[in-house]
Amino acid sequence: MEIVPFGPDDADALATWTDLVNAIDEADAPWQRSTSPRGADARWRHGFDGEPGTPHLARVDGEVVGWAGYEASDYDNLHLGWVDVGIHPRHRRQGYGSLLLAAMEDKLRRLGRTTVAGGAWDAYAFDAFARRHGYACKSTEMNRRQVLADIDWPELDRRYDAALPHAADYVLERRLGPTPDDELDALALMASSINDAPTDDLDYEDEVFSGGRMRAYEDSVAAHGNELYRVVARHVPTGELAGQTVVAVSRDQPGWGSQHDTSVVRAHRGHRLGLLLKADMLRWLRDAEPGLDSLTTWNAESNEQMIGVNEILGYVVLGRVKVYQRTL
Repeated sequence: MEIVPFGPDDADALATWTDLVNAIDEADAPWQRSTSPRGADARWRHGFDGEPGTPHLARVDGEVVGWAGYEASDYDNLHLGWVDVGIHPRHRRQGYGSLLLAAMEDKLRRLGRTTVAGGAWDAYAFDAFARRHGYACKSTEMNRRQVLADIDWPELDRRYDAALPHAADYVLERRLGPTPDDELDALALMASSINDAPTDDLDYEDEVFSGGRMRAYEDSVAAHGNELYRVVARHVPTGELAGQTVVAVSRDQPGWGSQHDTSVVRAHRGHRLGLLLKADMLRWLRDAEPGLDSLTTWNAESNEQMIGVNEILGYVVLGRVKVYQRTL
């Protein structure tokens, strides 16, 4: 088997990878939004927030049978690397996945990473593969979708109004598009509150946020062909940013939106800001994006507080991803 790395400037390889991952998703998670050519380019040029991984295509006798990639952040978690392995449904159970996984582990080992993690849909075959290679399940993430047409708007308004008295010292601010440069550091400080979200049994350190990382994230959102919507809660007495929720609405694939970060700074919890932020975002999107059909989101299965908010707002479960980890 030939394993060859490629980058976003290799148009043929990028197109091949896009078709491959869409075929894999059609078999394993058909509810997923398909990967667009622009999304593929942005993923391998920008990553999620400025640190793209390194993808590889695997060929046997000239035919593409699968792919794999690895990521190793320089922002934080310098001991950790992440791997992805995908095999075309026609070519599974022939040992290709094992060869690709070993190759990516070797890449990370050469970078000095001592721990490797990766996710897979909750299925017996994937679980057996992970455990056979020494990986243990350390966390489970839930993929949920909210259909805007199914929202009970009067009930949402009632819950919003009931929560307002608990947040009398706060004001919600709507922001569209990039953050001004002079506010990026304050935004990064607020974003760091996401570190309080559960990571279960993963060997995972707090993420380190900076103004530069926040800008890289916003650049990536734009490169993916998305419009960035952000609602922040500001504490009026101090002027501090107390919480936020962020949604990316696709321009290339109309009707699709992704719920990204929702977090509240620890010192400002207990005022129902999470519900207020997400409800205000939905009301904004209803008016500003009449063509938006649905939002997808991810949460750790153990994140009961945020899952509770999502269930109030009508999110339904699509699937589970198990996150596996091993020490090299």
